[in-house]
Amino acid sequence: MTVRALVFDAYGTLYDVQSVRGVATELCGEKGELITQLWRLKQLEYTWLGALMGTKDDFGALTRASLEFALEAAGVAADPKICERLMTKYLDLDLYPEARLALDALAGAKLAILSNGSQKMLDALVKASGVEPLFADVISVDRAKSFKPDPRCYALVEPALGIAKHEVLFVSSNGFDVAGAKAFGFKVAWIERGGPTASPASSAIGPTEIYRLLRGRAEKLGPGADFRIKALTDLPEVVKRSR
Repeated sequence: MTVRALVFDAYGTLYDVQSVRGVATELCGEKGELITQLWRLKQLEYTWLGALMGTKDDFGALTRASLEFALEAAGVAADPKICERLMTKYLDLDLYPEARLALDALAGAKLAILSNGSQKMLDALVKASGVEPLFADVISVDRAKSFKPDPRCYALVEPALGIAKHEVLFVSSNGFDVAGAKAFGFKVAWIERGGPTASPASSAIGPTEIYRLLRGRAEKLGPGADFRIKALTDLPEVVKRSR
């Protein structure tokens, strides 16, 4: 396999979705952590529900709906001022610490993003983080009118970049995305954010631990990744090995 392009998921892969925690805690006190985890879990669920229903809502609308769900589930009123502050943070999520270094090291390859994010959200995100010039394209699933792991979303890459799918290395931290991209025909690198998730000693665990147990493990349904990496800075070696 010769890798001619690396295509990255955005949320949870390049950008830390947990970086909303600070704002959530500022606005909602001790319930901020619970809201952070419920929000992300429900956001993912709504993309799958939206894809199956053929919804016309984009990721921004689903993100707002999932935030309101999380707030109300935690017993916090979905006040418009709270929602706007948290939604604004989604346009300026923190890059993972090693992301810029890794992207710079991969500059010899064609780089792109393929994300469930709306085009408006993604454009704001890459601009705010200063990495916009590094990407040949920032591809929103808006173009497919669905959400990952619908194969139509992964099919957006070839016409956008002019590169065959067997020459693409897709990078994601999300197990469902790994399975979907691999089933489509990409080579896939799964980044294990936070490292292996140990089983808890008892059921007495908090929202962060529940989130990690659900989202930090490889899926049992669907194909697995070709490569497992600990950090984005492992990718240059993966590319080298693929030549």
